[in-house]
Amino acid sequence: MTKSSRPRPRTAQWHLLPHGLPPAGAVECYFYKWRDDGTDLAIHDPLRWQLREKKRRSADPSLLVMGTQSIHAAVGVPAGTTGKGASKRVPGRKRCLAVDVSGLVVEAVVLHASAHDNAVGIALLNGVAAQCDTVKKALVDQGFKKTVVDHGKYLGIDVEIVERNPAEKGFVPQAKRWIVEQTNGILLFYRRLVRDYEHRLATSRSRVFWAMTSVMARRLTGATIGSWRTA
Repeated sequence: MTKSSRPRPRTAQWHLLPHGLPPAGAVECYFYKWRDDGTDLAIHDPLRWQLREKKRRSADPSLLVMGTQSIHAAVGVPAGTTGKGASKRVPGRKRCLAVDVSGLVVEAVVLHASAHDNAVGIALLNGVAAQCDTVKKALVDQGFKKTVVDHGKYLGIDVEIVERNPAEKGFVPQAKRWIVEQTNGILLFYRRLVRDYEHRLATSRSRVFWAMTSVMARRLTGATIGSWRTA
């Protein structure tokens, strides 16, 4: 078999898709095509606007909450796109979200787990600024440093580092800051996001938006589906 005729490695078991969907090859083709041409966001964003307007809010937010979640990488994920976090020591990738006060994702970035939160914050702020000019304030945890605050000023976004009360012991949800953690938890109801199985960071990012598209579609229609955990 020549090098050119070898099948390219698959990062998803497309033949295991549930019955009732189009042929696996077609689903695979459109997933990658829509990831690359931005169709995934073109479907996701209008649902977010509609859901916010349903709650009598403006389409785009003025306040965001940013946070990160370390995700283990599956076997076979290229080592060059993964790392080990300095604090959580999780070998894999870092899923980074900017969400509104309802927990809806405005921007998502996926980096190797060893990426510093400053790099995360700058990437998220750049993505938010490129999408909308309504965001005036962003809340972050203590992992983000002055570099992110200064970059926010450059973009016209006031970045506030929410510090934990040293007198508090154990897990204590912080007002508004907990919203991004709630969204991280919701994403784990989607089996493909429990670990990072993808070879490309762009694919991991697209998976986040498709999961949130499913979440928002259910909220708009009132439909319910079972979790993979309860199947």
